[in-house]
Amino acid sequence: QLRLVESGGGSVQGGGSLKLSCAASGYVGYCMGWFRQVPGKEREGVATVSMHFGGKSYTDSAQGRFTVSKDNAKRTMYLKMNNLTPEDTAMYYCAAAPVCGSGDSNEYDYWGQGTQVTVSS
Repeated sequence: QLRLVESGGGSVQGGGSLKLSCAASGYVGYCMGWFRQVPGKEREGVATVSMHFGGKSYTDSAQGRFTVSKDNAKRTMYLKMNNLTPEDTAMYYCAAAPVCGSGDSNEYDYWGQGTQVTVSS
């Protein structure tokens, strides 16, 4: 059983930065991804990284501002978020899937509990 624990969320002013972490216990030869969700809206993808091959992908909202990275020795995935805006306010989740597919949340079998990011204007 793979367990995922997010950390690093918090409150920041617009234009600021945060770095989220997702620590995994168990086998990490998976595709791992960051998702976010605002109450009343569907969960949306942010970025993915292949823990084995290192390939990365970003959604349009993250491209150019967010950077996903990993440290296999620490079994940890990161999300560095720069130039944050109030529209980035959400609960951020990390998740793991057997392979990196289309990035749809339905492909992910394991989920963390989430870490809240709040950006003020």
